[in-house]
Amino acid sequence: MATSLLDGVLGLVTPEMKQALASRLGETPAAIQSGLGTAVAATLGGLVSKAGDSSFLNQILSLVSGSSGQSILSSLSTLGSGGPSGSVSDLASKFLPMVFGGQQSQVTNLLTQKAGISASSASGLLQTAVPLILGIFAKMHASGSLNTSSLGSMLSAEAPNLQKYLPSVFLSNLSPSLSGVSNRVVAAEHAVEEKAKGMNWTALLGVLVALLVVWFVYRALEGSNVDTKPVTTAATDAVNSAANSAWAALGAFFKTKLPDGTELNIPQFGVENKLIQFLTDNSKPVDKDTWFDFDRLLFDTGKATLQPASDEQLTNVAAILKAFPKVKIKIGGYTDNTGEAAANLKLSQERADNVKAELVKLGVAPERLEVQGYGADHPVADNSTEEGRQKNRRISLRVTEK
Repeated sequence: MATSLLDGVLGLVTPEMKQALASRLGETPAAIQSGLGTAVAATLGGLVSKAGDSSFLNQILSLVSGSSGQSILSSLSTLGSGGPSGSVSDLASKFLPMVFGGQQSQVTNLLTQKAGISASSASGLLQTAVPLILGIFAKMHASGSLNTSSLGSMLSAEAPNLQKYLPSVFLSNLSPSLSGVSNRVVAAEHAVEEKAKGMNWTALLGVLVALLVVWFVYRALEGSNVDTKPVTTAATDAVNSAANSAWAALGAFFKTKLPDGTELNIPQFGVENKLIQFLTDNSKPVDKDTWFDFDRLLFDTGKATLQPASDEQLTNVAAILKAFPKVKIKIGGYTDNTGEAAANLKLSQERADNVKAELVKLGVAPERLEVQGYGADHPVADNSTEEGRQKNRRISLRVTEK
């Protein structure tokens, strides 16, 4: 059984469907995987924002009942190669404006940036996400387990799961009405992620009190007709600003071919392009000082667990290593200097270990990967500022043989 609605929807996507989508839309399989996950999460985000609207939920139920539901289910096998067609295509065209309203073009633009795909591909993936999501609902409705109440509850419970697939700033920009308590709490948690490790109980209590204040302010505004969109916290502003700056700094995405013919869709200033340039430049020898920082890896707050949003960059780096079979690398994990040194060292080692494990799963021989956690050693920025500490919390790689 799927652990979340999002996982259940993505579970309908077979490798064959993914490959067919890549061929039809002219994108790489890695870009399709990232883009489709984002498209499904974005569409679910729009549904979550309407979880309390019983009239809207009844419309959803009517779409997935009877013959309509059967048509949706029967269309799933050809989604990859042909996309939605006939009545299902008409349904997708009507459904997306129902969910996003006037924000649909913004969603397409945000999806284009997040997945590094063309606008037409982004639109195609949103069209594909609709029957996948409604297909899950149709199955539940046919089994008698879906009604207005259960659908609303299921959608409300899904909000935290979307944070694993979409950066908080992306989700907030996607649907302002979704910037409720769960988003504020998650954003605040990320802002204090490493700092919380070294907090004493008094400081921790202060953070909890602040979060409770956000909750009560939200509840008070929710009960009135006041627009809650402007309500925010300093932590949310800081996280959103940092995320926007980091994303913009990667530059435009472009397609490049590796020596083995693999095509990647990568950002101009991302770690993938820097690594490729280093490996193909014979004038740049291997040394102990040239490190490359991963720029699209996300971990669960205060843990070593990689989030699914990291998959695309890990897949790209694995593809690069497989295209250059003589290359060996060292993976380094780092933290800022807050908290206990032993805890920092342990976390940095575990995160680096998990990055290696994922690359091995993607086909890279383990003997080509050396790993070491450095804790707070070797800072690249000033630990006295939040911006500096954020830069120091990183995973890097160094080429040891090429």
